[in-house]
Amino acid sequence: MCLRSTIEAVTRNGVEPVPVNTSRTSLDAGSATGAQPCTPTLSDPEDAVVSLPLSAIREGDSPRSAGVDMAHARAMADVEAELPPIVVHRATMRVVDGMHRVTAARLRGDREIQARLFDGDDHEAFLLAVRLNVSHGMPLTLADRRAAAMRIIRSHPQLSDRSIAFTSGLAAKTVGSLRRGMGSPQVEARIGRDGRLRPINGAAGRRAAAQLIAEHPDATLRRIAQEAGISVETARSVRARLRAGEDPVLDRRTRPDRGEREAERQMTVKLPEADPSAELRALLDTIQRDPSLRYTESGRMLLRWLGPRVLVPDEIPLSLSHIPPHSRLNLGSLARSCAAAWIQLAMGLEDEYGSTAAGGMSG
Repeated sequence: MCLRSTIEAVTRNGVEPVPVNTSRTSLDAGSATGAQPCTPTLSDPEDAVVSLPLSAIREGDSPRSAGVDMAHARAMADVEAELPPIVVHRATMRVVDGMHRVTAARLRGDREIQARLFDGDDHEAFLLAVRLNVSHGMPLTLADRRAAAMRIIRSHPQLSDRSIAFTSGLAAKTVGSLRRGMGSPQVEARIGRDGRLRPINGAAGRRAAAQLIAEHPDATLRRIAQEAGISVETARSVRARLRAGEDPVLDRRTRPDRGEREAERQMTVKLPEADPSAELRALLDTIQRDPSLRYTESGRMLLRWLGPRVLVPDEIPLSLSHIPPHSRLNLGSLARSCAAAWIQLAMGLEDEYGSTAAGGMSG
């Protein structure tokens, strides 16, 4: 069982599950761009809940610097309903997630508490503790989230900025800034949120894609992207440059100006090779769970604006054949205009990110 299963099992009773992508690529584990195997976490059988004596449970290594909020614990103790299971590190009996629930149970005079057991080392336990505390319960302060991110950078320098940002509830560029300020050890590749290992130097991924295209000219862009550890758009760019007889690796010294880049990006917007509905829902869910958006007024305004404006293909209520003929051209024009507006927004966001992020790091 992987970290994703742990989080979903832990939060299934009364708390929202937190999806964590732990997919693998078709490459062998341990290769330059393959996914890393997941770490076993919960005890067998899967999702097992056990009763533990409160006297045997020890305080955990919490990312919450202020410790237990007694007012919150007393409020929980006043609720007669059974407390959701906590998470306990099997090897040490330390609490990974749920110190407020443990305190509430002790205030109520309980002798036992429901728990799920976590198997892993201390570093993995801290990762899980941060992710669970970010996703539910009392929000971690910004200072706590930054401190947690810095600790994860030290213990897991191979994790990408976006992966650490997702765990700690920060923006990826904030994690990148923290990493640079700490002088983190240099690594050749980093593991992204999807579990795939990608080279920091984008040129290596482009060269790998070029080799794959040469060896498998009929392969889909999605397969090329997965096996080379790059995005589908980068794979499309590599294929286009190869067909034009150009070097697949971009030369930053001859990078086209903004106008040329915008035209190229507009021309490369293609229909997806498969139904993107599930991927769109997962992406929207990630955005809606981002604490930096949920806990700021401007972020909440963005989420309220975004919700009804996201069009998921499999939620379109009518088939094209059911649309009245006289409305099809008008609807088509409206769809194209909306698509153009979204493309313009995407290019603005990408340019803004490119001007602030440190060098094209994937993850």
